[in-house]
Amino acid sequence: MLNIGPALSETVEFFSGFRCKLYFIDLFDDLPGLNAGTEDRPSPQQIFSKSLQFPGDTRIDLCLFWDLFNFLDREAITALLNTLRPHLHGDSLAHGFAVHSRRTEQCGKLYGIQELDRLSTRPRPASLPGYNPYNQGQLEKMLDCFRVTRSVLLPDSRLELLLRAKL
Repeated sequence: MLNIGPALSETVEFFSGFRCKLYFIDLFDDLPGLNAGTEDRPSPQQIFSKSLQFPGDTRIDLCLFWDLFNFLDREAITALLNTLRPHLHGDSLAHGFAVHSRRTEQCGKLYGIQELDRLSTRPRPASLPGYNPYNQGQLEKMLDCFRVTRSVLLPDSRLELLLRAKL
């Protein structure tokens, strides 16, 4: 299981009931450098290659992207997927949040898993830089190694997306 974000205690506790390997990688701390790489900064691909170093035989069954895609530009999303692709398999699943309208305000929450059918949320300590969300159609075109299997419109104009790898 790959959780893109901080290791919240409730998520660790939830997965402790399963026989699995957990990877928690908080890419949100790297946001200022992930978009629009310049000559004096590493490219998004270099950042992801360094941050997402898995043993070569690692296969990820579940990716929890949370709202990361709302903060990445197209180049960074492509770089992230290129880095993950070798570790996905045909039954890999993913979860993330998108927006129904690009005018949707930044949510400002950290997410975790409380129970099998319930997420936990808590406020982020501060707003994140680079908020530039994509609607579902735009995001689906960029997520070339995943297909949306289900989307649910939430009351605050956000979308909860369930994804399956397409390899």
